[in-house]
Amino acid sequence: MKNILITGGTGLIGSALCELLVGQNHHVTVLSRTPEAVKNKCGNQVKGIQSLTEIDDEMTIDWVFNLAGEPIADKPWTAKRKATLEESRIDLTNQLVDWISQRKQAPECLISGSAVGWYGDGGSSVLTEQSGFVDGYTHQLCEAWEQQALRGSQLGIRVCTVRTGLVLAPNGGFLNKMLLPFKLGLGGKVGSGQQYMPWVHIKDMVDFLSFLANNTQAEGAFNANSPNPVSNKLFTKTLADSLHRYAFISVPAWLLKALLGEMSGLLLTGQRTIPEKAEAMGFRFFYTDLKIALTDVLQSKH
Repeated sequence: MKNILITGGTGLIGSALCELLVGQNHHVTVLSRTPEAVKNKCGNQVKGIQSLTEIDDEMTIDWVFNLAGEPIADKPWTAKRKATLEESRIDLTNQLVDWISQRKQAPECLISGSAVGWYGDGGSSVLTEQSGFVDGYTHQLCEAWEQQALRGSQLGIRVCTVRTGLVLAPNGGFLNKMLLPFKLGLGGKVGSGQQYMPWVHIKDMVDFLSFLANNTQAEGAFNANSPNPVSNKLFTKTLADSLHRYAFISVPAWLLKALLGEMSGLLLTGQRTIPEKAEAMGFRFFYTDLKIALTDVLQSKH
């Protein structure tokens, strides 16, 4: 049994990870701005705290999962919004590593969030963890976020930064926002539809996080998405087919740019990332077929 600290534990990935870890009989503590909501989101066995100072220095923390971060696609990227995105990722990770550095005993590992946005607009090129990047706001945000986490390696901690794709889950995330227009038959490709969408099923996502914590050889950056990323055109067609609808109303790039400004790049660009390091280490994604993954998630909605 491990003592585990999770930041962002009430979020989409964090709450699913809590369920998995509690099921494995680990002791889980979640750092949250609303600790009273933790039991509701994560289960009665999970302890919610508002400040890291609430953790006794004598208590050993074995694993830390750093998953906090304001949703990047919820609001246009004004200067104020960018400050919020940066504070919830970069500043919080900085504070977390500072806290770890002051403890009597460091954790075995720090598994810290990042995103495939690190690569910027990858076009149709296949991207592994060895690939370079196209500079832009998402790269700068993810790079600064990862660098704060990697400070932990100077403390002798094994650090993994997890470049997550688009998470398919029954109760939230980007898919939830797409469902209503698609159910109404108003769905379709975005822009050219050629941009790649690296996706991952929520179950594979949390299984992979657990795999990284348990695998003492795992270190550095990892792409966390199915080995089969698809184009936006194929993704939207597969979603429409899964809902027994047509997807013929495309959203032109100029309209998205007018409505969303810089943030439109999230939808109009993509990354054809593959989880090369994960697979080389022996992790097997259960959901590699998009149609099967979408069907499972849609049937699980409640």
